[in-house]
Amino acid sequence: MKGLLACVLILIASAEFFSQPIRVNPTGVNVNSQDPTVVFLTFGRIPVDYSPAEAFWCGRLIAAPFPAVGSRCDPSTIYGSLPARYDLSKGSGNEGLTDIMSIPPSVVRRAYMTAENGGSAGFFYVRRFVSSIGQPDQYVAVTCRMTGGGARVPFALSNVEIRTGSNEPVLFVDAGQPFPKVTAEIKYNGTGRLKGRWELVRPGEEPPNAFDLLTEATLPLEERASQKRYLQVARFNHFLPPGGKFELPLETIQPMPIEAKGQYILLLRIEAVDDKESDSDLAAIGVGDRVVHSGGVAGFPLPVLKFFVGARDHKTLWEETALQFPIEPKTGSFGPLVFSWAPYTGAGFYRLEVFDALANNRILAALVPTGNNSYSAPSWLRNRIHGREFKW
Repeated sequence: MKGLLACVLILIASAEFFSQPIRVNPTGVNVNSQDPTVVFLTFGRIPVDYSPAEAFWCGRLIAAPFPAVGSRCDPSTIYGSLPARYDLSKGSGNEGLTDIMSIPPSVVRRAYMTAENGGSAGFFYVRRFVSSIGQPDQYVAVTCRMTGGGARVPFALSNVEIRTGSNEPVLFVDAGQPFPKVTAEIKYNGTGRLKGRWELVRPGEEPPNAFDLLTEATLPLEERASQKRYLQVARFNHFLPPGGKFELPLETIQPMPIEAKGQYILLLRIEAVDDKESDSDLAAIGVGDRVVHSGGVAGFPLPVLKFFVGARDHKTLWEETALQFPIEPKTGSFGPLVFSWAPYTGAGFYRLEVFDALANNRILAALVPTGNNSYSAPSWLRNRIHGREFKW
């Protein structure tokens, strides 16, 4: 009799657990079949003891093994997993979680090839949630429908690069002189208004961190007003048709306020805008009573333009504040060149690039995690630059 009662209690507890699985909104999105796509998702209601685990893209779903809840990816159709550096999931509000689904080009290519060979034109994004107290795993899936990347795809930024008229890696500006031409080359999906501002970090101010460099639409609703604010030097509001590329110029009404000498940082701040394809309905998943507009989402911190004003000597200033000369191996040694630099507070990682000084062709590119302020170049680099001038 006691065994039967225990079984009944387990079944009742299981029924109560399965009646409230974690949900997501939106449940299906249109994605670009040729380029990366970024989508703002909201999960809820997430029990206190649950946390997000890995996320996969795949071509087919299968039932999760008992007692897990939901549908998981068929292992034979997995296209890829969400890279750790693109995982911007964050707890939000009342048992909610925001997740920025950044679909890399490799996943898009796999899905497109499958469709081209007669398979389904859609694929799935599956996020697993795990319990810290031994409750069953929960799998939550989002359907991705491939399209041409036009107006029915969420308005999102897939890449941003800030350009100047100079080929030098660091910009030096003289106070009182016209400020160099600056443009932001933006790649995007969908269509919508690109709305935002340019801000200037002046000498002595606390520099922005990776959180401050995210677009407003990438953040949970309650954190969108918590990024550091700096001196606004220009605003912009442009309508972007479904073309995929746009050059945003820095257009200032007054001269740049760069009277003080030292290091400045020019920031590009993208504000959240209304976009039906980017909406996330909090009421549909029980974590709020509103719709979150996330037009202008991006799965990465925006780049910045660092420049110096009033340097007594450009070469000396550059050496003292950032890069140091590569360390040559001892005479007769075939050891690698070692590049080193001064640490930068708030950096997510360092990107090292080596260029031919005359042709300005990139020879080497590498990513270095924070905590390491040096990089040992591969042995072939020494032969490649032997007898040539190079910069980095």
